[in-house]
Amino acid sequence: MNRLGTTPLSVLDLAPIVAGATAADALRNSLDVAQHAERWGYQRYWVAEHHNIPGIASAATSVVMGYIAGGTSRIRVGAGGIMLPNHSPLVIAEQFGTLESLYPGRIDLGLGRAPGSDQMTARAMRRSFTAADTFPQDVVELQRYFQSPEGVSGVRAVPGSGLNVPIWILGSSLFGAGLAAQLGLPYAFASHFAPEHLLEALEVYRSEFQPSETLKSPYAMVGVNLFAADSDDEGYRLFTSLQQQFLNLIRGVPSQMSPPIESMDRLWNSFERAHVERMTRITAVGGPETVSDALEKILAATKANELMLTAPIFDHQARLRSLKIASELRIGSS
Repeated sequence: MNRLGTTPLSVLDLAPIVAGATAADALRNSLDVAQHAERWGYQRYWVAEHHNIPGIASAATSVVMGYIAGGTSRIRVGAGGIMLPNHSPLVIAEQFGTLESLYPGRIDLGLGRAPGSDQMTARAMRRSFTAADTFPQDVVELQRYFQSPEGVSGVRAVPGSGLNVPIWILGSSLFGAGLAAQLGLPYAFASHFAPEHLLEALEVYRSEFQPSETLKSPYAMVGVNLFAADSDDEGYRLFTSLQQQFLNLIRGVPSQMSPPIESMDRLWNSFERAHVERMTRITAVGGPETVSDALEKILAATKANELMLTAPIFDHQARLRSLKIASELRIGSS
């Protein structure tokens, strides 16, 4: 069965700052990608919260979302995600209530419980190291700010109250899957960098799902790295930028995105290579036919309702080309 033609495709963007460029360059490029993605029929465009990483410009996620939403007209714009332990539920309700008020019917709120940073950065953010322990209660509190005119203990989110901004649970483990199932919310799995528990988490989510006013049946989205090009060789060459980024992360020296190279062989040892390959296992890389086959295999294995493609590619035009190829594959598979 061909699933690619009927499966919505979306984009996850970390606003990559490439070597020699600035955060301003990265954010302008993100808007350009979003505008193209809208024209090419992508379902939604999400940006992610990460802190103290030189190669990521989307730390102020809700601000970036406003910039993206203001420069587009139809595509859904969301957070993939907001790391809720870093924030109070009320503040997030107000931020996303503001976005929903400005761009009605177009805003998504994906919530994660990881800090999106290292311990030193978490301290600088005044984040409590036990904040993740109350993640389920914080999600419910946030829901109440959106749903109830009374808010929580007489406190209202203004804007926010009554706007019912769609909430997603994000995760890379069984915890998020179980919580999304319990609350009857859509679930997005971060398999683009942490694929180890992908199939198990999807099974937990679907088997334990409790219908809610928000969602009557499970809805799962799966993250996929995308490096589509006009040939397999060029796709694999583009892929080396992400491999270098992950290699730098596991060495503890995060950096701006490096240009692609012909081979990674001289950069990593066997242990590092195995580690990076585990992290990037859910990747579609190569020419159009190879990428199409890879996406079909991911859909067959996961039965995902939607794929969220992230294309961290050094060259902006090559990044656009990659996402255009994927959109054409979906149309061609219809």
